[in-house]
Amino acid sequence: MPRYLSMVRIDENNAPAGGPSPELMERMGNLIGEMTKAGVLLDTAGLTPSAEGTRVRWNGGQLTVTDGPFTESKEVVGGYAIIQAKDKAEAIEWTKRFLQVHEKEWDVTSEVREIAEG
Repeated sequence: MPRYLSMVRIDENNAPAGGPSPELMERMGNLIGEMTKAGVLLDTAGLTPSAEGTRVRWNGGQLTVTDGPFTESKEVVGGYAIIQAKDKAEAIEWTKRFLQVHEKEWDVTSEVREIAEG
């Protein structure tokens, strides 16, 4: 079965203060449990803020290393899930369910892409 990467994108500057609510975390835990039991979820995690990240860039034969925060970034990858599904449509359905556990004040986008094999 194909695997898909769902990259969770957020605008760190407009995320709810205090992060996810306890209710959101409970709903997220329930969905993660359901996905794990169904054999769909292979891995998932949230990421630390971009201010704690480092970018390594190769451009014009030169390497540059830049520590965060990255002022030019509006949206950043805030987390990910690796999903094993029968097809992209199923991976998108699971991703929709993930997004719907968030409260209305969240502005979250997930980009779903198939992982190229071998």
